[in-house]
Amino acid sequence: MLNQFSRTELLIGKEALEILNKCHVAIFGIGGVGGYVVEALVRSGVQNIDLIDNDTVSLTNINRQIIASHSSLGKFKVDVMKERILDINPKAKVNTYKCFYLPETKNLFDFSQYDYVVDAIDTVSGKLQLISQAKEANCRIISCMGTGNKLDPTKFEIADISQTSVCPLARVMRQECKKRGLTNVKVLYSKEKALKPLDNNDEENVPGSTAFVPSVAGLIIASEIVKELTQEAMLKCREK
Repeated sequence: MLNQFSRTELLIGKEALEILNKCHVAIFGIGGVGGYVVEALVRSGVQNIDLIDNDTVSLTNINRQIIASHSSLGKFKVDVMKERILDINPKAKVNTYKCFYLPETKNLFDFSQYDYVVDAIDTVSGKLQLISQAKEANCRIISCMGTGNKLDPTKFEIADISQTSVCPLARVMRQECKKRGLTNVKVLYSKEKALKPLDNNDEENVPGSTAFVPSVAGLIIASEIVKELTQEAMLKCREK
């Protein structure tokens, strides 16, 4: 019988799709990258999702964030994303947390319940704590490095943090992970050299961004998660 995931099942198989239905993924940061991670995961069959973000939709989000529109201005991003998820798949179970992830809020989350964690937040301290907490719980995690001030979505690569280059945020994270003994840290980063923003009279030190760079980053992350969670089941299906 045809259903909304029939086309996906044709490629990955029934067993892999069932794995996605049952897995539990937490996305920290529902912005330009995180929103597209959620979108792709839900459309791939992931039904158990935690959304963590304390921000509201602003006018300057509209150029790149999938949840941002004039009708959603001022609303909490996690609420808008949840509504969108349930419109795509009414069977989904969505937990929302209106808070920013910081070392001070880490105890709100039990990482042992997650099959995968996505770090799409901006602060170095939060990123390091997310990675540490995931490692302690033996939970898979992928961390997104900088996407601001970039125009080329083809320059993204997935690598261990120790193998990154060019990206300034990745450099800081590489150094801090080494100090803390954090190894085998999977990240998405760009080898494109960041551009210098043009004159900005309204705000200082705000990075420029586009519709196509953070969105591609989010889709690549979602693809990596689906692949990692279902790879064994897909191989078995293909061998039959």
